[in-house]
Amino acid sequence: MPRTGDLPMTPLTFEQRARATFQPIARLTAVVLGGLMALASACSAQSTPPTEDAASKQQAYLAAGGTAVTALDPQVNVVFQAKDQTLWFGSYGQGVYRYDGKTILHFTTEHGLAGNYVRAIQEDRVGNIYVCSDPEGISRFDGHVFRTLRAAETEPSESEWGLEPDDLWFPGGNDSRAVYRYDGETLHRLAFPKTKAGEDHYAKFPRSQYPAMKYSPYDVYTIFKDSNGHVWFGTATLGVCRYDGKSFAWADNTEIGLGANGNFGVRSIIEDPDGKFWFTTTSNRYDAQPSTTPGTGELSLRKEPGIDPAKDSIQAFVSSVKDKNGHLWLATLGDGVWRYDGKEVTHYPVTDDGKPFWVYSIYQDAQGGLWVGTQGHGVYKFNGKSFEKFEP
Repeated sequence: MPRTGDLPMTPLTFEQRARATFQPIARLTAVVLGGLMALASACSAQSTPPTEDAASKQQAYLAAGGTAVTALDPQVNVVFQAKDQTLWFGSYGQGVYRYDGKTILHFTTEHGLAGNYVRAIQEDRVGNIYVCSDPEGISRFDGHVFRTLRAAETEPSESEWGLEPDDLWFPGGNDSRAVYRYDGETLHRLAFPKTKAGEDHYAKFPRSQYPAMKYSPYDVYTIFKDSNGHVWFGTATLGVCRYDGKSFAWADNTEIGLGANGNFGVRSIIEDPDGKFWFTTTSNRYDAQPSTTPGTGELSLRKEPGIDPAKDSIQAFVSSVKDKNGHLWLATLGDGVWRYDGKEVTHYPVTDDGKPFWVYSIYQDAQGGLWVGTQGHGVYKFNGKSFEKFEP
């Protein structure tokens, strides 16, 4: 199998990148795989608090046009638990589902959703639900209806960046070069300040010669908020970017162990109990310094050994969470879920009749329960010993 650094640097179409993303082609220490969208950004936004009791809220959901169904779509990208304990499931092409413990309600573009390909689900501090979907669209559900948030119809802005505790962050669509920040009142469509690596990419692969290349090196695959409140972005080809509210600091794919090409992008970022960062791979973890390298804008990282490859055979992880014990749970596309407690690694297969399949995302609810969304097999939940199929 080729190692990441040996992958040919050839321009890929978005479709080729997507197909490559879902092929578990090598072990973690060799290749970086892509995963479907999984965000770990749990920020908040301000709004008028709802006043409905539980019964009237349920009627509000029904009034919004949700269709009662008996099962979830088998393609589930996102699992999310709201403050009222209801569960939301985002699908890859069939909209979003809400489960209150009794009834499953299904919402699509026919019910006001901006798009049916769901990338992320979040909630503000008063209980409004936000669904981020492709093509670029963010819908807010206030308990009555879905409304699409609108950003200014202009090019992404480099001047509207900011960072507040209640901000909600969303990735832009493919080839958008954008990221969204919602401050509770305004949806800001933001552009990263241009980097030499990003502009070199455009110069090397001009659209006039590569019209099928439908992605930007600045596209964002994952967003993560660290223990200091700083926001990290995993990008398509430029590595990671940390934003502290004032400045941007970058570390390219080579610096974070993905190899010079990094065709699969940074799909997951996690901070361990020691404050060290893991970027899609487990061969190393990184101590991120507060400031950038003087005069460069480069993120100062000190590399440390990660998981001993002799202890595991983990593929690149595409989604991750840290549980209440500080253990890392790493979801892979074709090899289930792995738990790392700081010393030992435990493997939990996710299978159907003994056959493994792709896991898109892993999520931890308020009670510490662990959920995974899968390709073609719906949702699985951890029962304390293994992952079993969730049947609402």
